[in-house]
Amino acid sequence: MKKSTLLLAGLLGFNMAMAQDIKPYGALPSKAQVAWNDLEYYMFIHFGPNTFTNKEWGHGDEDPKVFNPTHLDARQWARTAKLAGMKGIVITAKHHDGFCLWPSKYSTHTVRESAWKNGKGDVLKELSAACKEYGLKFGVYLSPWDRNHPEYGTATYNQVFANTLTEVLSSYGPVFEQWFDGANGGNIKQPYDWNLFHSVVYKHQPNAVIFSDVGPGCRWVGNENGIAGTTNWSTLNVKGFSPGAGGPSTKSLNEGNEDGEQWIPAECDVSIRPGWFYSPETNDKVKSVSTLLDIYYGSVGRNGNLILNVPVDRDGLIHPNDSTRLMELRKVLDASFKDNLAKKAVVTATNTRSGNAAVKIANLTDGTNATYWATADDAKTTAITLTYQKPVTFNRVVLQEYIALGQRVQNFSVEILENGQWKEIAKETTIGHKRILRLPDYTTTQVRINILDAKAAPVISEVQLYKAPGLLATPQIARGKDGNVTITCASADVDIRYTLDGTAPTQQSPKYPVAKKEQVVAVVLPRGGVVKAKAFSKDGSSSETVKASFDVAPAKWSVLPADASAAIDGDAGTIYNTDATKYPHELQVDLGELLSLKGFTYLPPAGDGAKGVVYGYAFYVSADGKNWGNPVASGQFANIKNNPVLQSVPFKATKARYIRFVAVSPASESDTQAGIAELGVITR
Repeated sequence: MKKSTLLLAGLLGFNMAMAQDIKPYGALPSKAQVAWNDLEYYMFIHFGPNTFTNKEWGHGDEDPKVFNPTHLDARQWARTAKLAGMKGIVITAKHHDGFCLWPSKYSTHTVRESAWKNGKGDVLKELSAACKEYGLKFGVYLSPWDRNHPEYGTATYNQVFANTLTEVLSSYGPVFEQWFDGANGGNIKQPYDWNLFHSVVYKHQPNAVIFSDVGPGCRWVGNENGIAGTTNWSTLNVKGFSPGAGGPSTKSLNEGNEDGEQWIPAECDVSIRPGWFYSPETNDKVKSVSTLLDIYYGSVGRNGNLILNVPVDRDGLIHPNDSTRLMELRKVLDASFKDNLAKKAVVTATNTRSGNAAVKIANLTDGTNATYWATADDAKTTAITLTYQKPVTFNRVVLQEYIALGQRVQNFSVEILENGQWKEIAKETTIGHKRILRLPDYTTTQVRINILDAKAAPVISEVQLYKAPGLLATPQIARGKDGNVTITCASADVDIRYTLDGTAPTQQSPKYPVAKKEQVVAVVLPRGGVVKAKAFSKDGSSSETVKASFDVAPAKWSVLPADASAAIDGDAGTIYNTDATKYPHELQVDLGELLSLKGFTYLPPAGDGAKGVVYGYAFYVSADGKNWGNPVASGQFANIKNNPVLQSVPFKATKARYIRFVAVSPASESDTQAGIAELGVITR
């Protein structure tokens, strides 16, 4: 061996020994988990028969020939993800309906039986190749729930599913994430053998991070809004819990457990549309850039990873509305984190560990989280100060811990020097892999990060400051019971322009009155209609266009029981909850006139403390309020517990004056009440 090689090996060994001077704290991530956290943002794709049937949860009885994307282009998906700044794609290889996006030999409900490519296609093969071409990670979702397979619910099914896993995980190259949904619904229950499933994953993909409510690689964040807790530990207590109904509490999933048993960081899942699968009715309901920014800061900015669902449409492509929005988001994020102002500062700290060559104050601003700075073992509080020769203006603070040695920081604050005095501008709890604070604009010559409390000596890899560009808030459109439309905007000193003919608002469109002294321009839509609105500032900038569609307003409606008025008051913020007796529950409404009905809508309660979300339903209509006949619609609101968004249920057009909504079963087994934020009808 050459002397230079020996010298290099000696130096590396010396540095490793010095780095070990910092004792790890608590549960620790694997190398695969550290690499997974660094991905931060990647794409989810829900695609299958549901794409063509307008269902969220298929029943497995659909004709496989319905799956026929005539222009499927996995390279377009990968190219879109790459241009959006995403690092990978996870696809629903098999959803609850049991349909396999590859020609599985363990199922007869696959692309082989579909009309697509005359049964010769393989979506996973095309996508894995596209991901490789564009430098993206490839991941798969396989639901153990199978509403098609004849062996589901029998003693042999777990091995069938294990065989299915083996088939996928040994055929398409490296898999960075294996997504497991704990759903076990319907009338047939299958006791899942999770130990078997996990062993199959690790045999074929030892570096894959396994997702579920309890990991073991990463955990569900407890909601489908894409938002982690303001406190978010990457550790979780898992003893006694299992994926699905046996998972930890929503609070634990959202916030983790301080000093939890295992390192299981949060993954924040959310769809760019109201539902997970493509529906043509949601083409105009793609989330706004401002909403997606809220999600980004609430996930990546709170020690989580963001997996954003972008459903493929019936042509087999990502719809232009979705891809356009992704590019708009990328543009804002690039501009927001373009210039790290911390690199221009002189950085000092009140306590820096000595005798360790790996610990340097310069590492805090070197732009990589592979290096770090740390305090001495006995210093669990410290202050890091950034000093500038000239004042700087910033509105974003980014902090990162060196998570390979554990998550440590419990509380921190941010201060600026103002008129010779320190002023606190933020006070938060955990940091973890990454914490991003969104702040108002502050101008100062000194910024101080105070670590107020830590589980062990703080080990920080990055401190960053940025000046993100300001964005106009998206207008909000609402309509009251009487049909009067209100349009508001959180941004000050803007003109709100609107249209009622479906065209995009311009600065020449009617102006919505935002000040009491202005002449009131009435926007009244008692029979329904479409409103589009856009905010314009005096400097010429504008917000996104927002659209709201309304049907018949409940102005003439009356309800039984009489105390249920909150269910038809046009206000999504008020909730009607039935009494606490057991299901079923029902609500009857007199529409005040004979209408031609084409369906109904149900808005469930949502948010913290929401209860009474309805799962099973039956809907009746009557001309006289006495003769009801059979329900015109009945079934279940798929996935409504985790994704409590507006449900629209069409049925064959019929004339009626009275409607009756029956809550047949709850989304949560413990619920005895039914909850209704709004009940509506579809006539348009």
